[in-house]
Amino acid sequence: MTTQLSTHTFHIPVMGLAFTIDSPIRVAQYGIDSVISIADDELIEKMNAFYAEKFQLPYQEISKKMQDYRAKRITSYLNLVDLVVKEKFEHYKTELAHSKAKLDHFMAMLPTKSELKTKLTTFLSEGVFCPTQIKSFLEKNLSPGSIDVNIMTKLDKDNFDGKEQLPVEFNDAHAALRGFANSTVASSLVLSAGMNPRLFSYMEQFDVFFPSMEGKRNKKITLKVSDYRSALIQGNLLAKKGIWVSEYRIESGLNCGGHAFATDGFLLGPILEEFKQKKTELLQSTTDLLNKALLTKGKAVPEQPLPLKITVQGGVGTAEEHQFLLDYYEVDSVGWGSPFLLVPEATSLDQETRDLLANAKEADFYLSNISPLGVPFNTLKGTTNDFFKTQRIKAAKAGSSCPKKFLALSKEYDPTGSCTASKKYQDIKLALLQERKNEISGEQFEKEFHQITEKSCLCVGLANSSYLEMDIPIKGQSQGVVVCPGPNLAYFDKEVSLLQMVQHIYGTTNDLVAANRPHFFIKELSLYVAYYSKEIAVLEAASAQQLKKANQFRMNLLDGILYYKKMFESTPYFKAMQTGISEVLDRFETELKLEQEVVY
Repeated sequence: MTTQLSTHTFHIPVMGLAFTIDSPIRVAQYGIDSVISIADDELIEKMNAFYAEKFQLPYQEISKKMQDYRAKRITSYLNLVDLVVKEKFEHYKTELAHSKAKLDHFMAMLPTKSELKTKLTTFLSEGVFCPTQIKSFLEKNLSPGSIDVNIMTKLDKDNFDGKEQLPVEFNDAHAALRGFANSTVASSLVLSAGMNPRLFSYMEQFDVFFPSMEGKRNKKITLKVSDYRSALIQGNLLAKKGIWVSEYRIESGLNCGGHAFATDGFLLGPILEEFKQKKTELLQSTTDLLNKALLTKGKAVPEQPLPLKITVQGGVGTAEEHQFLLDYYEVDSVGWGSPFLLVPEATSLDQETRDLLANAKEADFYLSNISPLGVPFNTLKGTTNDFFKTQRIKAAKAGSSCPKKFLALSKEYDPTGSCTASKKYQDIKLALLQERKNEISGEQFEKEFHQITEKSCLCVGLANSSYLEMDIPIKGQSQGVVVCPGPNLAYFDKEVSLLQMVQHIYGTTNDLVAANRPHFFIKELSLYVAYYSKEIAVLEAASAQQLKKANQFRMNLLDGILYYKKMFESTPYFKAMQTGISEVLDRFETELKLEQEVVY
């Protein structure tokens, strides 16, 4: 059997609900992997109808009145995406075989060190341009990008039929997993936001997640993790169930888009170093547990250890940073997320928001508290969602109508769940605050008022961009668009083509980022120092445990700085930036040491 060559060394991670909802349809024919969010079945159903009409494919509406509609919607859309990608890929190979211009364009997108590019260049140099031979070569060596999907494990809301709670398999994340498992796509399920033991156990009901004796798996598992310990715990837990984790996708805690899950001061460089040093240990540990579990279950045990990928994402912005991660830390792929929001060929975004992103400056990107999950959320000032939310607050109508309820996870006032961004929830909170108005200062009242009303309806706001771009009618209350880029996008300032972005990633061109852009490790460090300073500013009445945790956070940052000093001295990369990097590291080290030491 011929092993097809890896086309690219980058992938497009999941972004929001809508921004990568159809990215495989847009870019998979070029061999680019991307990730679809399968959290919003309503958006998925709209996309299914839209693309069925566009590509003249059969479409049967799946209404909310149908049993298990959420899983069925997800399965149906993924099947459509799978079909469209396969058809576009076959058509693209034919185009490449018959058009020298198309083939040149494709080769211009490949990495300079690409084995595929080298083989293709050698093949073409051996003779005349022959469509039949080129098509044969492409059939053996080229594969489409993967149609991966993402589930945030904690978004597993209970669902009800009237007031009767449905069985756990109808919870949001469970239904999404079932929808993916029943689809035709052969790809990875990217699990993010930590452990959900019930969801992990539910995977065991689907044979598609178990390997064959030859090691084949129809459906793979990717875990998005923040550190090695998390990877080991979750990987071992799944291995004990007979489920193999094919990839650990390391993401920066703060230098990322969307929800930011800060580590305890552990920086990306040291985290990557630990994965590099302990990959064999991780592989051995999970392999032993996997084989034992498969034997116990009476399932096939792979003849050879299964492959394991380590990938990384979060704030990468230059070809040098990209290649450094591949070479120094030996990662298998690097995620480029937010920069692709400026590539219309790759992501789904309305033009107004794309222009806002292109023109935004560093100060416009901030870590907010707008998420109903109560987790810090990277976003941008000046969005249309900000406008509509502010208008409702001024009109004394704060809160969202909450039509989708995907984040209706609070049981504080409603046993069936309510969202903290909903009008129903905020009305209760504001009424309770009003009762205390005479008991607290005006400053405290305004602070609590803002904490209640700043929450945004992410379910609608993160989906609206696709509706606007594709001219699909938006019903209900005006929510505008919420966008969730990482801080790195501040250094990209224009809309670009897919070719331009890919060539930027591989260093063919290098004119897309601002000259004053900091190294991505340094940017992440600056975000962590700012985060730490903000956290200790409110520790006046902290417990001994909180003080101990804060002090450990600081010590971990100092250890990370020491690691970077040694690492930057030893690597041949970034020599032109060495002086500036050293000065910044010294400055942050001094700042942290001057901070009043937290004693417990």
